[in-house]
Amino acid sequence: MAIELDHTIVPAKDKTAAAEFFAEIFGLKVNHGHFAEVQINEHLTFDFADEPELWGGPGFDPGTGQSHHYAFHVSEAEYEAIFARVEAKGIAYGSGPFSHKDKRIYRRRGGRGFYFEDPNGHLLEVMTVPETRS
Repeated sequence: MAIELDHTIVPAKDKTAAAEFFAEIFGLKVNHGHFAEVQINEHLTFDFADEPELWGGPGFDPGTGQSHHYAFHVSEAEYEAIFARVEAKGIAYGSGPFSHKDKRIYRRRGGRGFYFEDPNGHLLEVMTVPETRS
């Protein structure tokens, strides 16, 4: 059996707001319970929790410049829909982890992608998969 990630806890200042933002941008739904759970695919959920970061705040650590980074391979149609929602909300996006507000997309490995921050400072990356990838 291949190893598959089942779920991960995503720390948030407000788990419900964070899950709803993520679900809206990615076109998904939130299941409310102990965690605000978003089903990413048939095998993976993001379980948003009201938990502070180890450094004491949500997301981006101003002392180290680090944050949680979540990267997603998506189809061309999903990419276009996600990118349109990001632009419609006026969310800054960019071509790299340290240039995630330069309003550019990147092209590499036959695909394209972009980065943006969620309200907790987590860095999200959306990238297409080349058709020839298996």
